[in-house]
Amino acid sequence: MAVIFPPPYTPEGAGQAALRDEGYAVLSPSGVAAATGLDVAEIAGLGTGWDELPPDDYLRDGGRYRRRRHSCFVVDGDDVRMAAHRAHWQSLDYNALHGGMARMYQPLSDAVVSQPAWPRLLAALGALCSGVRDAGPWYVEAHQFRIDTSDGIGRPTPEGAHRDGVDFVAVFMVGRTGIKGGETRVFDAAGPDGHRFTLDEPWSLLLMDDTRVIHESTPIQPLEPDGHGHRDTLVLTYRSGAFQGEG
Repeated sequence: MAVIFPPPYTPEGAGQAALRDEGYAVLSPSGVAAATGLDVAEIAGLGTGWDELPPDDYLRDGGRYRRRRHSCFVVDGDDVRMAAHRAHWQSLDYNALHGGMARMYQPLSDAVVSQPAWPRLLAALGALCSGVRDAGPWYVEAHQFRIDTSDGIGRPTPEGAHRDGVDFVAVFMVGRTGIKGGETRVFDAAGPDGHRFTLDEPWSLLLMDDTRVIHESTPIQPLEPDGHGHRDTLVLTYRSGAFQGEG
């Protein structure tokens, strides 16, 4: 049986302080609701479309284990607007495996972004980030991910421990089905301090200051021999000034 390290949930109401003081916060589903002003049911309602994600055709390791959609938004206070669809780009400084490559994915579905909870979620997280470092408006990239065990093993972070090249990163656990592994690891970018745990509750959240910490998730495997499983996440990155590749 795989060992599970419970998430070190941040007390409700202390997410911004933890992000400012420790460089990251881990919020339970109820903590996410308290931090965003949304009901847990409203947040859970955003978990649509993961079964229809198209394959990620850009994996340089030749894998077939990742499915993905991607859209961009600009968050300025309570104003949230979708940006023109664009490729996802990271420099080689932040992604040695896939950096320097313009990766054009299909956008998030209307079933997600048309929900009233969607702009409210993005604005609430933007306000939380601004309380740590007032550098908005925020240029937000939203990624729907499914990592599965089609290859026998799935790699949530094939690039290894990394930073994303943004200001803040929010990783929502949408769901885990029939898998073991997928342990989250967060490291101090300037020292040896590190933490490990498994996000397993749907709509729990890891929120990180990308300038201060490095993160990764370990590979997943099916629970049963010859079984199939997957790990679904929603990742939101907040960057000041411009989207990556624009300045």
